[in-house]
Amino acid sequence: QVQLVESGGGLVQAGGYLRLSCAASGRTFSNYAMGWFRQAPGKEREFVAAISRTGGSTYYEDSVKGRFTISRDNSKNTVYLQMNSLKSEDTSVYYCAAAPSYYRRTDAAVYNYWGQGTQVNVSS
Repeated sequence: QVQLVESGGGLVQAGGYLRLSCAASGRTFSNYAMGWFRQAPGKEREFVAAISRTGGSTYYEDSVKGRFTISRDNSKNTVYLQMNSLKSEDTSVYYCAAAPSYYRRTDAAVYNYWGQGTQVNVSS
C-alpha cells in the first residue's frame, strides 16, 4: 500500500501561483511513477502532469505546458506541482496518484493509489 496526502491548495487570484505537495508513505516511493490529475465539478477527472520514477522524464497536458512544473524528491518521498500563471479554468480538486509504470501515464486507470485531493480555487 502507498498512502498519499496532498497539501498546498487554496484560493489565489488569476495570474498567481500555488505549489502543491504530495507526501507518500508505505512502499518504496521511488518504485512509482507519479501523476497529478484534477477534477472540476460536473467534469471528468483529467490528467495534468506525470513524472517518471527517477524524475528524469516529465509529461504535461497541453493546457498547462509552460505554466505547471512537476518534480519529485525521492529522499523526501514527495512529489510537487508548481502552478504559475493560474487561470480560472484551473479551478479543480487536484489529486496525486502513484503508478507502477510511467507507460500510459495519462491514463488514470493505471494508477494504483490516490490521495484525497486538495482544492484549488482561482478567482478571476
